[in-house]
Amino acid sequence: MEEVVSKPAGGRVRKVAERPEDLNLPNAVITRIIKEVLPDGVNVSKEAHSTISRATRVFILYATSCANNFAMKSERKTLSASDVLAAMDVMEFDRFITPQEDALEANKREQKGKKIVSEQKKDKKPESEEHDKSKEDENEEDTEGVKMVEDDQKEIENEEEDVDNRDACECCTR
Repeated sequence: MEEVVSKPAGGRVRKVAERPEDLNLPNAVITRIIKEVLPDGVNVSKEAHSTISRATRVFILYATSCANNFAMKSERKTLSASDVLAAMDVMEFDRFITPQEDALEANKREQKGKKIVSEQKKDKKPESEEHDKSKEDENEEDTEGVKMVEDDQKEIENEEEDVDNRDACECCTR
């Protein structure tokens, strides 16, 4: 494969890919995902692992291309989450849209919670020991807020796992 170079509006030159292998996901990531999905004791051949890796690469490229089409139609150069969700619909993966929207919302809440905690830590500087004690009380309240966000994230992950397990079973029975 020839080296493809593109020059975006920012003026930086960027290599897209020199070889197809340059687009591969790390093997450790693929292996971890495969192990999470399969029951214990199931082995995966190198050939199957390689095929799954290639299929993953093709899926990501196709989803990105579809999402980019939506961004281009809106005359934008930045892909948004809504572009990706619309691409999932066009690709007929609409049953995954709701779980993805839920995960996106949970991620936004988590990021907002982290930002609030970070801002509160910046605003609070120790002036005296008495002031430090009141900070400890406030920090306990802060951690409760973060814990609520973490609990929401865990709940959504559990729901996604349930959906993934159902989908895996449906795929196997077809």
